[in-house]
Amino acid sequence: MKKTDLLIGALIGLLTTFIGVFIYLKLTTDLGFIEAIQTMKSQGLLGKVITLGAILNIIAFFVLLKLNKELMARGVVMATILLTVFTLLV
Repeated sequence: MKKTDLLIGALIGLLTTFIGVFIYLKLTTDLGFIEAIQTMKSQGLLGKVITLGAILNIIAFFVLLKLNKELMARGVVMATILLTVFTLLV
């Protein structure tokens, strides 16, 4: 049960980041999602876009804490750390 909650939290963290990136790109560009990702990568801005998309993880973290799902909240933090490392490499 513990590892499952941690994995679910990590998936929530990755999903909320994906949703955040999608919302950000839809609000700031007129391109399609894939085209916008390719444009941001070619301009060297993909890491910054992922970082802005990860802001939604804060909301997910506090909602999970409010629901007493500490292990899931820890999974969200784990996903955020993973995304930080990925952002540094991109």
